[in-house]
Amino acid sequence: MAKITDEQVERVRALVASIPAGRASTYGDIASAAELSSPRIVGWIMRTDSADLPWHRVVSASGKPAAHLATRQRELLRAEGVLTPDGRVNLSEVRFSLDPI
Repeated sequence: MAKITDEQVERVRALVASIPAGRASTYGDIASAAELSSPRIVGWIMRTDSADLPWHRVVSASGKPAAHLATRQRELLRAEGVLTPDGRVNLSEVRFSLDPI
């Protein structure tokens, strides 16, 4: 993976922080808005620096929560009114459109 800059980390953090309750975005949405080459970079940043962010509002392109956090992520989303009846977020209903930073 290419070196990740502080500027990239702050862009990702700002984008995640901008996702309102009851909405969700994908790693790819965030990568695109932050002008990053891969959603995996967003995942790495989220894994290392997101404890104070609404991390649960970021899901895979298929709408699936992070495998290792799926139960907790679904609980937090449900508390905000985002249902996952088949284990996935219905992105056509709750996807938040991110503006590039």
